[in-house]
Amino acid sequence: MTNPATLTAAELSAHYARGTLSPRETARAALDRIARLEPRLNAMAVVDEAGAMAAAAESERRWRAGRPVSPLDGVPATVKDLLHLAGHPTRRGSLATDPRPMQEDSPVVLGLKAAGCVILGKTTTTEFGWKSPGDCPHTGITRNPWNTSMTTGGSSSGAGAAAAAGYGPLHIGTDAGGSIRIPASWCGIVGVKPSFGRVPQWPLGAFAQVAVAGPMTRTVEDAALTLAAIGRHDWRDPFCLPEPQPGWLDRARGGVAGLHVAVARRFGFSPPADAEAMAAVERAARALEAAGAIVTEADPSLPDTRALFAAVWGQALKRLVDAFPEEKRALLDPPLVAMAQRTAPMDAETFLAVQAAVIETAHAMAAFHRRFDIVLCPAVPEPALPAEATLTAPEEDLWQRWAPWTFSFNLSRQPAVAVPVGHDSAGLPRGVQVAAALYRDDLALAAARAIEQACAAPTLAPVG
Repeated sequence: MTNPATLTAAELSAHYARGTLSPRETARAALDRIARLEPRLNAMAVVDEAGAMAAAAESERRWRAGRPVSPLDGVPATVKDLLHLAGHPTRRGSLATDPRPMQEDSPVVLGLKAAGCVILGKTTTTEFGWKSPGDCPHTGITRNPWNTSMTTGGSSSGAGAAAAAGYGPLHIGTDAGGSIRIPASWCGIVGVKPSFGRVPQWPLGAFAQVAVAGPMTRTVEDAALTLAAIGRHDWRDPFCLPEPQPGWLDRARGGVAGLHVAVARRFGFSPPADAEAMAAVERAARALEAAGAIVTEADPSLPDTRALFAAVWGQALKRLVDAFPEEKRALLDPPLVAMAQRTAPMDAETFLAVQAAVIETAHAMAAFHRRFDIVLCPAVPEPALPAEATLTAPEEDLWQRWAPWTFSFNLSRQPAVAVPVGHDSAGLPRGVQVAAALYRDDLALAAARAIEQACAAPTLAPVG
């Protein structure tokens, strides 16, 4: 049999129902795979072997009694170390954070536990989720399973590596400007940035007004199942949406026939993209067209989202760094501190102008979606960058190398999915991004599924 750790959630659920595999066997296989591959990848901040095996044993009893609590009962999962997992610290990739264990779970973790998932531990993150190279002061460099000399991307670096390496099928990242979709693209997996409010969050991080949590998996089906599990209302998040209407998951599995798709090249500025990134978009466009979608080139009329997001990002990081006493700042990522020091304070009038422009961006995207159901564009401008590259100009890298295609959808708060389409001439994964109107997560998933089915890109890295 294929290693159980590398099966999809849907495959594991079918095995459990037939009795041909047990949750404990799967958890053991996943933990053994983590132990074997971690020296090369460094994707885990915490491994909770005792907790995982105990949860797997409980799930096994439910399956034997014919009473699984969900299709994800007994399926291994990880959560990013920006989220609370009770009994373990939340270090946020930082040496400056409190090392004491948390007393309660974040809402996302509660959703996974309610679905019966077996949580293997916590994955690495860049410090406070601030950048896209996959390293941090607390855990060091996380490496790309397709080529360990390359970065995973970030800030959900560990989740990207864990998914591609087969550390079980389900992984939760967070995304404030592309932090799910960038590592998903560079690691060759599926990454979902849900609509803002779809997945409850608490406590809030540095980028609360634009950040979301979402699935990182090797199939769109697994991502949809995970989103259904974690998209549950939680009173702690005052902006959390009501639970979705029954049947939304079936719509996410539907086709794209008759949908209008816009291939976009501008978002108030011209994001860079190399030839192979645009070739990936063309391949995805052909796949959608073959599946019955109506594909047209069109750009939304947006303000310069590059300048807007730079303001949101820069001020959030300045506030974060300034909140630490001087002796603690010495423990932070030096480029983070340097960037915060370069960022000028924003007066109230400028702040309100930025907020107004963010709302105008969301309005313009909503108007665009009256004509188009789906927006198709690159997810990243180029393939994964070297893992040990020196970071000298993060303000420029943000819109030139990391997130020029992703952060606009954080400003507009709409759902966007990164989906792989294959590998480039250097053997590195390439993906595209599909976005839908606010709260139409089902349509974004349906478009991603159509691309996935047509392209059949490999998503499990050959790491052994």
